[in-house]
Amino acid sequence: GTQPPPAPEEKILWSAGIVKDPPTVQYEDIMSDELAVYKWLKKIDQFGFCFVTGVPPTTKDTEEVIRRISFIRHTQYGGFWDFTSDLAYGDTAYTNLGLPAHTDNSYFTDPCGLQVFHLLSHEQGTGGQTLLVDGFYAASILKELYPDSYRLLSTVLVPTHSAGDEEFLYRARPLSGHPILQHDPINKDSLIQVRYGNDHRSAMRNLDPSNMMAWYDVLRHWNKCLTSADSEYWVQLTAGTVVVVDNHRVLHGRSAFTGKRRMCGAYIGLDDWRARLDALRGRYGQGRVVIKERSVWDLGF
Repeated sequence: GTQPPPAPEEKILWSAGIVKDPPTVQYEDIMSDELAVYKWLKKIDQFGFCFVTGVPPTTKDTEEVIRRISFIRHTQYGGFWDFTSDLAYGDTAYTNLGLPAHTDNSYFTDPCGLQVFHLLSHEQGTGGQTLLVDGFYAASILKELYPDSYRLLSTVLVPTHSAGDEEFLYRARPLSGHPILQHDPINKDSLIQVRYGNDHRSAMRNLDPSNMMAWYDVLRHWNKCLTSADSEYWVQLTAGTVVVVDNHRVLHGRSAFTGKRRMCGAYIGLDDWRARLDALRGRYGQGRVVIKERSVWDLGF
C-alpha cells in the first residue's frame, strides 16, 4: 500500500523581531566539529538563514566555510564570487543601487538552494544594509489577510527570464512558468518554496487579459506583506560575519550605498546542502551518538 511522505521538518517563522536573537554559530565550532555543522544546518533549515561569526575576513577562509556545507554551484557568475559594484555582470547586484526583497535565480529551472555572503570591506561610504524577509512568514500573513491572493500566487504560472548579459538568455523551464508560492504536491498545505524576483518576471502570456488587473492587485497584496515593517529584518553586515540564506524561503535585498564595498560568497545547490543535512541528521539525530552504518530501514529512504 501507499505510505504518506515523511512529515516536513519544523519551520520557525520569524518577523523583524528576530533582530533580538538571530540564529548564529561560531566559526571555530563549525570548522572543527561535524556535530556543530549539523546544528548549523539545522538552524538554516528551521529559520531559513544563519550567521557565522568570527570568520577571518579573507576570500580563502570564506570559501572554506562554504565548503564545510558542500561544493559550490557554478552559474553564469562563476563559482566563488569576489566582487564590487563594477557592473562586471548585467545584474543590479553589481551596482550600488538599493535592491528590494527577492530570491535569486527565479529564472533558473532549479534556483540555487543556499546563498552565502561575506562583506569583506566597505570604504569611504555609508549604507548598504542587508535586508532579510522570511517568505514563509510573509506568505502566512498573505493567507490570513488576502486568502484569494494567496490562492492565486500558489496557482498562477509566472514566466521568468534573465537577459542582462548578451551571451546568455536564461528562461526557467517550462516556459509557461512557475507559481510564486510552491506547495508540496501531496501535503498541499505545506509551502516548500518562494520563487520571487520582480525584476525577472516575464510577460504573463498565459493569463487571460480580463484577469490582468486582478493579478496586479494580487502582486500589490504580496508586496505589502513583504515590505511591512513587521516583515523586514535589516542588519548591517561587517567583516567577519558570514550570512547563509535559504534561497527557497528567505528573500534578501539591500539599501543603496556609497563608497566601495567588496563582497564575496557563493551558491550551493538545493540537493547538495539537503544531502549534507540529511546525512548528518542520520548520524547525530539522537545527539552526539554516531551511527556508523546506514540501515536499509533508514526513514530517509
